[in-house]
Amino acid sequence: MADAIDLAAQVRAGTGKGAARQARRDGHVPGIVYGGDAPPLPINLDFNPLLTRLRAGHFLSTLWNLKVEGRPDQRVVCQAVQRHVVKDVPVHVDFRRVTPTSRVKLRIEVRFENHDASPGLKRGGTLVVVRQEVELEVTAGDIPDHLTVDLAGTDVGTVIHIDDIALPAGARKTVDRNFVVANVSAPSGLRASDAVDGAGAAAAT
Repeated sequence: MADAIDLAAQVRAGTGKGAARQARRDGHVPGIVYGGDAPPLPINLDFNPLLTRLRAGHFLSTLWNLKVEGRPDQRVVCQAVQRHVVKDVPVHVDFRRVTPTSRVKLRIEVRFENHDASPGLKRGGTLVVVRQEVELEVTAGDIPDHLTVDLAGTDVGTVIHIDDIALPAGARKTVDRNFVVANVSAPSGLRASDAVDGAGAAAAT
């Protein structure tokens, strides 16, 4: 299995909304670990270290070595992070136990390279990123850090779809349609010029 990053937690005493509220008052974020052959395990994670991990990025696409006091380490992936609707801080985290061959759905970051080799961007065009992350089904033992889009040769009007991106071995998209990931938009001056030309042509007809 791929290298996993340690993540510390404690067993949470009690379940339900009351226990979760108490955990938050004590400076923890409640969570649950499920899957595999073991029953669901309610846990607490320390708020500040968890927030630091979340802000660092890739939390949902990282393989974690969950270290729960008094229990054997277990490999997990994060399935969901619930956030406070106003404060945008974590209030609950769901983890799923995995094995090296487990198939999991994760959101993987998309990175763009070779901006300088794009004729469209050189002419003043703008890279419009429609999806900064895409959901893929991958093997837990081989989770990609990111997907790479090569912008070399892209011109104004180029549209990049998911099927244009080389996916890592064993990875596949979770939806059938060939959705848009990004496009190279025309410079604002050119768009304004096109609008004027279009208006003039319409007036002349």
